[in-house]
Amino acid sequence: MRPLLLVILGLVVGAMGATFALSALRQGTPFHRGVMAVMQHHMGVLRSNVRARQCDAKATANRFSRMRQAAGDLREAFPDMDASFYEAAGRLDQALDGAAATAPATCEALARAVAPVGEACQACHRQYR
Repeated sequence: MRPLLLVILGLVVGAMGATFALSALRQGTPFHRGVMAVMQHHMGVLRSNVRARQCDAKATANRFSRMRQAAGDLREAFPDMDASFYEAAGRLDQALDGAAATAPATCEALARAVAPVGEACQACHRQYR
């Protein structure tokens, strides 16, 4: 009787392990979450820099550039969205291009450059989040 219970317990534990493994393999890498996390990180750093009054023009330009690169991946990260989503992504691209073009060297200029980018992000998140 004892060996039979051990075999049944082994089968149950094995089935659970296989289920967890298959579930993890099926999920894959959540690319869309990664793109959003990268953009959120850079936006948070820019806002923190404004609050801390540490607004280095070169570092700011680098952040905007990296956000623009991540924004370029939105179509690939969200392939099945409707046309209005991609229009909102285009507005984000325009806001990032405008912010990078102004090359803000002061914290006041950086705050003005970050505002339209943040608004473009929030407009999309209000509708699609």
